[in-house]
Amino acid sequence: MITLYDADRCPYCARVRIVLAEKGLEYETVVIDLDDRPVWIYEKNPLGRVPVLEEDAFVLSESAVIDEYLEERYPDPPLWPADPGERAQGRLLVFRFDRLSRPYYALRRGDEGAREQLDGALADLDALLAAQPFLSGRDYGLADIAYIPWLLRARDRMDVDLARFAALAEWLERLAERPAIAAELDVVAAL
Repeated sequence: MITLYDADRCPYCARVRIVLAEKGLEYETVVIDLDDRPVWIYEKNPLGRVPVLEEDAFVLSESAVIDEYLEERYPDPPLWPADPGERAQGRLLVFRFDRLSRPYYALRRGDEGAREQLDGALADLDALLAAQPFLSGRDYGLADIAYIPWLLRARDRMDVDLARFAALAEWLERLAERPAIAAELDVVAAL
């Protein structure tokens, strides 16, 4: 049985929830209060962060690594493109995720100066999505999942106007039709 140590407000956890849903995997959830982390969570992850995935005696942290593990362990449906070039480009986007996350978190902490950097990252994603239907390439996958939790929270919780980025806004609308993303929209609405 899979256990996910989770927190609704954490977009990193959202990545893993989305992959689990896309793969159709059943799992148990252990909710972690991020404002009062239990001491035992540090036994699962020495950094005390979530998500943490546990399957039998195997314990793994870090959302991007967990997502890759789930992709390899449960290959159907595939969430990386078959094309090695598209897979590499998608992995590069995940690897360079801090281009979006750094200004996102700075803005969330109240640093209005980060808005311009965030807009630059959003413009880059918009340009990419104007050239291809998904961040993962021709098909939806792990690169899309890596970004969507932050974009939903930026739009719905931080009043970031994503409508200015036409291809990005259209991509969000298409993704919202997926049950896994619709479920995450419900989580964000309840925060």
